[in-house]
Amino acid sequence: MPSADSSGPATPPTDHYAENHGFRVPLPLHGKNRCDGLAAVRRIETALEPLRKRGDFDPVSTRSALTGLGYPAGKVRSYENGPTGVGFLIEASPLCLEGTMNSMTTKADAFAGYPDHTGCDVPSGGH
Repeated sequence: MPSADSSGPATPPTDHYAENHGFRVPLPLHGKNRCDGLAAVRRIETALEPLRKRGDFDPVSTRSALTGLGYPAGKVRSYENGPTGVGFLIEASPLCLEGTMNSMTTKADAFAGYPDHTGCDVPSGGH
Protein backbone atom coordinates (compact mmCIF):
# COMPACT_ATOMS: atom_id res chain seq x y z
CA MET A 1 0.00 0.00 0.00
CA PRO A 2 1.48 3.39 -0.97
CA SER A 3 2.16 5.78 1.86
CA ALA A 4 0.37 9.11 1.97
CA ASP A 5 2.66 12.10 1.74
CA SER A 6 1.47 14.73 4.22
CA SER A 7 4.21 17.21 3.38
CA GLY A 8 1.94 19.16 1.04
CA PRO A 9 1.86 19.74 -2.70
CA ALA A 10 4.88 19.02 -4.86
CA THR A 11 4.92 22.64 -6.09
CA PRO A 12 5.09 25.66 -3.80
CA PRO A 13 1.88 27.63 -3.28
CA THR A 14 1.23 30.49 -5.67
CA ASP A 15 2.53 33.84 -4.49
CA HIS A 16 -0.50 36.06 -3.87
CA TYR A 17 1.44 39.31 -3.32
CA ALA A 18 0.45 40.80 -6.69
CA GLU A 19 -3.15 39.71 -6.25
CA ASN A 20 -3.36 41.08 -2.73
CA HIS A 21 -1.66 44.38 -3.56
CA GLY A 22 -3.24 45.14 -6.94
CA PHE A 23 -5.22 47.96 -5.33
CA ARG A 24 -1.89 49.81 -5.00
CA VAL A 25 -1.07 49.69 -8.73
CA PRO A 26 -1.85 53.02 -10.43
CA LEU A 27 -4.38 53.01 -13.24
CA PRO A 28 -3.00 54.01 -16.65
CA LEU A 29 -4.33 56.97 -18.61
CA HIS A 30 -5.95 56.49 -22.02
CA GLY A 31 -6.93 58.70 -24.93
CA LYS A 32 -7.05 62.46 -24.39
CA ASN A 33 -6.25 62.08 -20.68
CA ARG A 34 -3.02 60.26 -21.60
CA CYS A 35 -2.04 63.10 -23.94
CA ASP A 36 -2.89 65.64 -21.24
CA GLY A 37 -0.86 63.66 -18.72
CA LEU A 38 2.21 63.50 -20.97
CA ALA A 39 1.99 67.26 -21.57
CA ALA A 40 1.67 67.91 -17.82
CA VAL A 41 4.73 65.73 -17.13
CA ARG A 42 6.79 67.79 -19.61
CA ARG A 43 5.63 71.08 -18.04
CA ILE A 44 6.43 69.85 -14.52
CA GLU A 45 9.87 68.54 -15.44
CA THR A 46 10.68 71.80 -17.24
CA ALA A 47 9.51 73.88 -14.26
CA LEU A 48 11.52 71.85 -11.73
CA GLU A 49 14.72 71.48 -13.73
CA PRO A 50 16.09 74.95 -12.74
CA LEU A 51 15.62 74.03 -9.07
CA ARG A 52 17.45 70.75 -9.60
CA LYS A 53 20.34 72.45 -11.41
CA ARG A 54 20.91 74.87 -8.55
CA GLY A 55 20.50 72.15 -5.89
CA ASP A 56 17.29 73.56 -4.40
CA PHE A 57 15.58 70.49 -2.94
CA ASP A 58 13.42 72.40 -0.49
CA PRO A 59 9.84 71.06 -0.59
CA VAL A 60 8.58 74.65 -0.25
CA SER A 61 10.43 75.69 -3.43
CA THR A 62 9.11 72.65 -5.27
CA ARG A 63 5.55 73.35 -4.17
CA SER A 64 5.90 76.98 -5.21
CA ALA A 65 7.13 75.98 -8.69
CA LEU A 66 4.22 73.57 -9.09
CA THR A 67 1.57 76.03 -7.93
CA GLY A 68 3.21 78.50 -10.33
CA LEU A 69 2.06 76.17 -13.12
CA GLY A 70 -1.53 76.80 -12.04
CA TYR A 71 -2.15 73.80 -9.78
CA PRO A 72 -4.19 74.82 -6.71
CA ALA A 73 -2.09 74.97 -3.53
CA GLY A 74 -4.50 72.64 -1.75
CA LYS A 75 -3.92 69.96 -4.38
CA VAL A 76 -0.09 70.02 -4.35
CA ARG A 77 1.97 68.11 -1.80
CA SER A 78 5.76 68.11 -1.66
CA TYR A 79 8.01 66.36 0.80
CA GLU A 80 11.65 65.70 1.58
CA ASN A 81 12.93 62.56 -0.12
CA GLY A 82 16.34 61.93 1.41
CA PRO A 83 19.03 64.53 2.05
CA THR A 84 19.18 65.77 -1.55
CA GLY A 85 15.80 65.02 -2.96
CA VAL A 86 12.18 66.00 -2.99
CA GLY A 87 9.00 64.20 -3.97
CA PHE A 88 5.65 65.59 -5.00
CA LEU A 89 2.06 64.60 -5.65
CA ILE A 90 -0.54 66.70 -7.47
CA GLU A 91 -4.26 65.94 -7.62
CA ALA A 92 -5.31 67.42 -10.96
CA SER A 93 -8.48 65.42 -11.57
CA PRO A 94 -8.79 63.40 -13.72
CA LEU A 95 -4.99 63.29 -13.61
CA CYS A 96 -2.72 62.30 -10.77
CA LEU A 97 0.82 63.62 -11.16
CA GLU A 98 3.71 62.45 -9.04
CA GLY A 99 7.44 62.47 -9.17
CA THR A 100 10.81 63.06 -7.65
CA MET A 101 13.71 65.40 -8.10
CA ASN A 102 17.26 64.79 -6.92
CA SER A 103 20.77 65.84 -7.87
CA MET A 104 20.75 63.48 -10.87
CA THR A 105 17.25 63.73 -12.37
CA THR A 106 13.80 65.22 -12.37
CA LYS A 107 11.10 62.65 -13.05
CA ALA A 108 7.34 62.99 -13.22
CA ASP A 109 4.58 60.52 -14.04
CA ALA A 110 0.87 60.83 -14.76
CA PHE A 111 -1.76 58.24 -13.91
CA ALA A 112 -5.50 57.93 -13.38
CA GLY A 113 -5.64 57.14 -9.68
CA TYR A 114 -6.07 53.75 -8.01
CA PRO A 115 -8.70 51.03 -8.19
CA ASP A 116 -11.36 51.27 -5.48
CA HIS A 117 -9.86 54.47 -4.07
CA THR A 118 -10.49 58.17 -4.48
CA GLY A 119 -7.62 60.60 -4.61
CA CYS A 120 -4.08 60.27 -5.85
CA ASP A 121 -2.30 59.09 -2.72
CA VAL A 122 -1.26 55.43 -2.49
CA PRO A 123 -4.04 53.54 -0.71
CA SER A 124 -3.27 51.61 2.44
CA GLY A 125 -4.77 48.44 3.79
CA GLY A 126 -5.18 45.25 1.89
CA HIS A 127 -7.37 42.34 1.02
